[in-house]
Amino acid sequence: MAVENENAEIVKARIDKRNYKRIVLRNSLQVLLISDPDTDKCAASMSVGVGYFSDPAGLEGLAHFLEHMLFYASEKYPEEDSYSKYITEHGGSTNAFTSSENTNYFFDVNTDGFEEALDRFAQFFTKPLMSADATMREIKAVDSENQKNLLSDGWRMNQLQKHLTAEDHPYHKFSTESLDKIQILVEEKFQDIRNTNKGCFRISGQPCKAEHLQIIVRTVPIKQGHKLRIVWPVTPEIRHYMEGPCRYLGHLIGHEGEGSLYYILKKLGWATSLSAGESDLSLDFSFFKVVIDLTDAGHEHMQDIIGLLFKYIKLLQQSGVCKWIFEELSAVCETKFHYQDKIRPSDYVVNIASNMQYYPPKDWLAGSSLPSKFSPSVIQMVLDQLSPNNVRIFWESKGFEGHTDKVEPWYGTAYSIEKITPSAIQGWVFSAPEENIHLPAPNKFIPTDLSLKIVPEKQVKFPVLLSRSSYSALWYKPDTLFSTPKAYVKINFNCPYAGNSPEAEILTHIFTQLLMDYLNDYAYYAQVAGLYYSISHTDAGFQVNLLGYNHKLRILLETIVEEIATFRVKTDRFSVIKEMVTKEYQNFKYQQPYQQAMYYCSLILQDQTWPWVEQLEVLPGLQAEDLAKFVPVMLSRTFLECYIAGNIESQEAEAMARHLEDVLFKCSKPLCQPLFPSQHLTNRVTKLESGINYFYTSECLNPDDENSALVHYIQVGRDDFKLNAKLQLFALVAKQPTFHQLRSVEQLGYITVLMQRNDCGVRGLQFIIQSTVKAPGSIEQRVEAFLEMFETKLKEMTIEEFKSNVNALIDMKLEKHKNLREESTFFWREIKDGTLRFDRRHFEIEELRKLALQELIDFFYEYVKVGAPRKRTLSVRVHGNLHSSEYKSEASEPHLARIDNIFSFRKSQSLYGSFKGLTGQVKL
Repeated sequence: MAVENENAEIVKARIDKRNYKRIVLRNSLQVLLISDPDTDKCAASMSVGVGYFSDPAGLEGLAHFLEHMLFYASEKYPEEDSYSKYITEHGGSTNAFTSSENTNYFFDVNTDGFEEALDRFAQFFTKPLMSADATMREIKAVDSENQKNLLSDGWRMNQLQKHLTAEDHPYHKFSTESLDKIQILVEEKFQDIRNTNKGCFRISGQPCKAEHLQIIVRTVPIKQGHKLRIVWPVTPEIRHYMEGPCRYLGHLIGHEGEGSLYYILKKLGWATSLSAGESDLSLDFSFFKVVIDLTDAGHEHMQDIIGLLFKYIKLLQQSGVCKWIFEELSAVCETKFHYQDKIRPSDYVVNIASNMQYYPPKDWLAGSSLPSKFSPSVIQMVLDQLSPNNVRIFWESKGFEGHTDKVEPWYGTAYSIEKITPSAIQGWVFSAPEENIHLPAPNKFIPTDLSLKIVPEKQVKFPVLLSRSSYSALWYKPDTLFSTPKAYVKINFNCPYAGNSPEAEILTHIFTQLLMDYLNDYAYYAQVAGLYYSISHTDAGFQVNLLGYNHKLRILLETIVEEIATFRVKTDRFSVIKEMVTKEYQNFKYQQPYQQAMYYCSLILQDQTWPWVEQLEVLPGLQAEDLAKFVPVMLSRTFLECYIAGNIESQEAEAMARHLEDVLFKCSKPLCQPLFPSQHLTNRVTKLESGINYFYTSECLNPDDENSALVHYIQVGRDDFKLNAKLQLFALVAKQPTFHQLRSVEQLGYITVLMQRNDCGVRGLQFIIQSTVKAPGSIEQRVEAFLEMFETKLKEMTIEEFKSNVNALIDMKLEKHKNLREESTFFWREIKDGTLRFDRRHFEIEELRKLALQELIDFFYEYVKVGAPRKRTLSVRVHGNLHSSEYKSEASEPHLARIDNIFSFRKSQSLYGSFKGLTGQVKL
């Protein structure tokens, strides 16, 4: 860690109200104490300077395994998993991760549980306990975690890049309260951690030797699609983080505005995405990586694409390092730092603890996020390293199947290597298309007005319906919590013709992707400046989202609306987007089995949804003319639901809504007409019959996947404060015992979760388990056995334990939203579902305070207990290839009702009433 200027004041954001204090314990452990007057949770993170680079040969995964083991027990707290149990019972969460050079452990917890949680946490590092039995079980857990990644292209390609490096290099391996009071706690609980006086693990030499450079590696991915990863070993930016050389070069090479590399590749129809920047960084080595997703046509022009990339690098060489570009980038970074959103306390401490390993104390908060020292020589040094002499090109395509001669040992990825000379690359540069590549223009979206609007004296806690017409409804919520110059805008286009068939839904999806495609070279500047947008299709149409600095948000919004109003199909771009969407649907089958099970569950429960196979079936026949005919019809009947929040005054919000109506509904040739009352769409959910256990079974869509999965869903009922309180309390009480029994003890699989489910205001519980060791039917038996065992625990619960859990849940509900996005997501869910209970936390807390232990037990007997007469369950079983025989022999079981056809079943069932009613005619 850098140690100069250790007594310098810590750099913090202008709007940051927290207090910070750095201390060093007598065992030399460096600590940053944080006091936050506005937080609802306490959190801690410990970053240990050992990661998988330190794994001994033949014991790959040891650092990761040890990360798992420390959670089990300690001499002071010997009961297995008691740490996790304590954290969960006090409204918190805990986790850890292992990286190349560090292992990070962290937790957050309600304030009343912080002192004991910190003590339990400290014991990990002082006197941990590791029983032989727990060790063997956790080996299986780590193996299960690895099993879920074996068919992931991201993990596979990352490991292949490591594999093709020097074998003797580690990179080659497989991988609130007052400050004074906190200081007393930390000194008391952490000073007994033994200081072994070992220096940080340092790497000697570079991972790439001559034979690992100037290569093209052709490799076969799992998913459909083609990709280029162009990689260079470079000087780590962490040595020059104030100069930001990789940030500067990544900004230019990864730019998407007019004249950029991506703009040219897109115009040629060769690429659908491009990113550039530093990756796999450490103190001693690093890589600069350009990743390009290719179209089928782009795959046929690999040499031209590499040529254009090096042409752009040559342009950067010829242009010299531009001071105005650096200063613009520095200004964007500075604004982002000083007006950063608050995040979860646990995430915040993890980020800082990670920074503490690399930066001097004054930069523990900022890290490398504030490049401010303009140094052409440092940037030029890294730019010179992006040369044909030390490039590594990884080219992925299913087209290479059967044309490779090597296999990576850990993941079994097929590949072949070919040497490529710098002169050959120069030939590609020479023969690449002549295109007008140039540097970006000055960014007009950088905000210059960061002032805060005056909030009315009367504090507005919840959204208000500012206006309502046959065209639109406008919900508005000014910022009363966050004091940032940002706004959130969501425009939901409810179009009944957008989702009335598989064809319509696919065409709507292509329409939204084309809109984003048309806007990209203009709106990319807004994203660089911190103003983000998206356009995506929904079950009932599509939506436009904007989030970021409010100063120039309206300019972007009006541009998007104009693009919708004047939409025309460009045949060449339609073909590219259609190809991209087709691959998306084809790759659905490579989702994790538990994700497939959750998809089937949603398909069964949610009325008016179309299966992906039908959408994939209609895709090949769709042409540009079909979209050109469809879009006017889709938009011909529309209702807009608008939510505008943040640093925006009510009259501004009303002006935005009026502009939308003027452009879409009130011009001389209006694109849109209001919906008829009968056309307002509602979200309906299948009502499962009481006392019947339904199950749907399927083979995993990927025949090579060994993992099986179960979603065991228990439907409870429609949104109701008292019922919600019981359901949420049960979920909290049962969460940790579920994990302990089914994962830690029985080792069913790495993914083992009990969570709540909410479908348009219909509440329930779901067990989600993915496993290679048991078939889904057997997993279901273990879930039922757990519920029978848990019944005893519930009956034995003391009044004190009950009250402790109730208080923990109340504390969780009293947590304030951390940022504008989080608040807006919460309120929009109420609007989308039609429940409109913006104050639901208050009422659910009231119900919790009145709740008795016996009521929780009665809830269990009525809704959850195996065989309960009112219990409504749906089990979705997805069989991996290890359990295909069980799938073939799985017949209807006596106590289960098998669903053979999802759509016949949906039609045969009654539906819950929708909370939505007639949108736009809501009476308040």
